[in-house]
Amino acid sequence: MSATAYFEGKFVPEEEAKINIRTHAFLYGSSVFEGIRGYWNEETQTTYLFRAKEHYERLLQSAKLLFLEHTLTMDKLLEISVRLVEDSNFKKDSYLQPRIYKSGFVVPPRLDNVESDFCCFTVPLGDYLDLSKGLNVCVSNWRRVSDNAIPPRGKIGGSYVNSGLAMAEAHMNGFDDSIVLTEEGKVSEGSSMNFFMVKNGVILTSRTTDCILEGITRTSIIEIAAKELGLTVEVRAIDRTELYLADEVFFTGTAAQVAPVASIDHYKIGADGKPGEITMKLQALYLDIAKGKIPRYNHWLTPIKSHARIN
Repeated sequence: MSATAYFEGKFVPEEEAKINIRTHAFLYGSSVFEGIRGYWNEETQTTYLFRAKEHYERLLQSAKLLFLEHTLTMDKLLEISVRLVEDSNFKKDSYLQPRIYKSGFVVPPRLDNVESDFCCFTVPLGDYLDLSKGLNVCVSNWRRVSDNAIPPRGKIGGSYVNSGLAMAEAHMNGFDDSIVLTEEGKVSEGSSMNFFMVKNGVILTSRTTDCILEGITRTSIIEIAAKELGLTVEVRAIDRTELYLADEVFFTGTAAQVAPVASIDHYKIGADGKPGEITMKLQALYLDIAKGKIPRYNHWLTPIKSHARIN
């Protein structure tokens, strides 16, 4: 049975969801998107979309930055998401990617007065990164794009070339991923995920004005750390050398989830480079919440019951 996508206003087999080579978004990266995880709970036979509403709120805010006109409502976006997950019926963790894009055949790279459209697909997705032993990362030579260049608070398709360059550099130099700095030399985030560190029992994370994407998982972890673990979270500018002296470091994101960091530029994090206690507590809490195992957070979830699939 073919996977289903939503394309040009209807549900179609994924292989039929194709764009023309003259499409503005293909030519110039003029699209915005979201990544929404679906967490499969075997016991309840349910997929839980994690904070889908918040993701769609951010999608619509990103669309505003690129003059992407649309008639999408929150109810319609959620309806499409549920239908795609129901049709896929993966019975495993999945990833949903909705996108608003410039669909017109306009050659100049202008953003005004160009037709827009919406599409969405879903694929199976397990752990994107190793969540147990910790990542070995570097500080990238590439700087994060600034708010006055391509605003990073928008999840803009074309700006992910910046993330790709930082990730490729890390891989070619033998690292798992990278940390990117602002033009001023302050810690921004990972190549495509938000940054946290722990020092003396306090959790630190970069400011939203340090050229970061205002992450849904980031916001969730800040709340979980305060409410569930009673920890202080400080949002402030972070210097590069603070990285090497951190007790714990971890990344957060839809794909990354809560991923511990073992070393930065070959400096071991903490005493031995092993994932820290606070990091692993947050990771366990986050995954339990996302799988519907902590009912007081069920308002963050959109439950979708599995069904018998007919081929």
